[in-house]
Amino acid sequence: MMFQPEIESLPWAEQRAVDEPAYRKQLDYLFDNSQFYRDKLGEAGFRTAASAGALADIVHLPFTEKDELRASRSDANPIGTHIAVPLEKVCRVFSTSGTTGIPSYIPLTPNDLERWVLTSSRSYAAAGVQAGERIVSTYNAGPFVAGAALDAFNRLGLCHIPVGSGNTERLMAAVKLLNPQILGCTPSYAFHLSEWAKERGIDLKQSSVEHILVAGEPGGGEPAMRGQLEEVWGAKVTEAMGIGDISVSLWGECEHQNGMHFSGRGFVHIELIDPETGASVPMEDGATGELVLTHLAREAAPLLRFRTRDHVMFWNSPCPCGRTSPRVRCIGRTDDMLIVRGVNLFPSAVREVVNRFAPKVSGVIAVRPKLKGVKQEPPLPVVVELGEGVEASAELADSIQKEIRAVLVVNAAIRLVAKGVLPRSDYKSKILDFSDAV
Repeated sequence: MMFQPEIESLPWAEQRAVDEPAYRKQLDYLFDNSQFYRDKLGEAGFRTAASAGALADIVHLPFTEKDELRASRSDANPIGTHIAVPLEKVCRVFSTSGTTGIPSYIPLTPNDLERWVLTSSRSYAAAGVQAGERIVSTYNAGPFVAGAALDAFNRLGLCHIPVGSGNTERLMAAVKLLNPQILGCTPSYAFHLSEWAKERGIDLKQSSVEHILVAGEPGGGEPAMRGQLEEVWGAKVTEAMGIGDISVSLWGECEHQNGMHFSGRGFVHIELIDPETGASVPMEDGATGELVLTHLAREAAPLLRFRTRDHVMFWNSPCPCGRTSPRVRCIGRTDDMLIVRGVNLFPSAVREVVNRFAPKVSGVIAVRPKLKGVKQEPPLPVVVELGEGVEASAELADSIQKEIRAVLVVNAAIRLVAKGVLPRSDYKSKILDFSDAV
């Protein structure tokens, strides 16, 4: 089902004609209302919207970094100088988790919020949800931006059963008593629930859940993890991806599961760059790079060429579902990337390789670098949790090490531990652990 067929099936080659005037209008808006971009673009030699050029010229404009936005905050302006409306015009303020100590605030006007809901509605409709179905969700409505995606469930005609994170007993009681067809959670939590149920002798295949919508972290698109979840739950797994500063559920996977479709067309412009050089990467089938996003229609806190740090694989070949937008699969966060003797390595890629050894392994791993920072010397320490009742053996550790070497061209030191040793999460998992680094 397409939520907005006339938009979602528009030939992608014709999208530029729609986006061009929107981009020029947004540039005018930035110069008129954003102190941050007046200063930033002026310092780069662009003192008027006209001098910044057309959408084809966007590659000449400077990137926006998350740290720049943080640096522009003050007690007098807690959101930052990129806010472009008075607070009286803001209807909702979300925040990040504040991993650096101070949360970042993300304001929305009523028009901004409506665009977020439309984007999320396109994304979840692509997954195949149907009006009248019941969905139980574990995403908290506040303070995090995932709460805005929950409004899309109502827009799609679903019966929404919000439970939130941190209460597995309450969640599973809702599944048992209310018989929802859909579960919305992170891949980590879906995995945690599968273990929780097994420990209690509960067969999840007998539950009412037919579809799991995962988001919030990479993993739902990894073949091994997806297969494991689908087998345990007896349900289809599709994933979505967004980024708080830009939009929630900006990408959503259709029933063909050939990557997540771009759901923010008309609202956001996408680019692909080489994360090391910043150079543009042609957006062709099989291309990889970092996503860079620009608002085409944002009032409260518009961003220009925002570096997401999401490293993706890209496709623009036709999809049988009829949607014409490009698709991506998230490989990992550029911020989490390690360089092991010249080889770029994402922790999620290590997990995907290790999961090939299921059920001898549980699917939970920890990459524990020896040194602080990006550059690492081999062998890279990787802790691998064993499957239920499986004994550690040098043979299994050696097989995993050889497979990582063959697939990822990295030497790893494998340490096998019993099931349950590594931590679980009811929200997002943490694969990269620098606690042993010096």
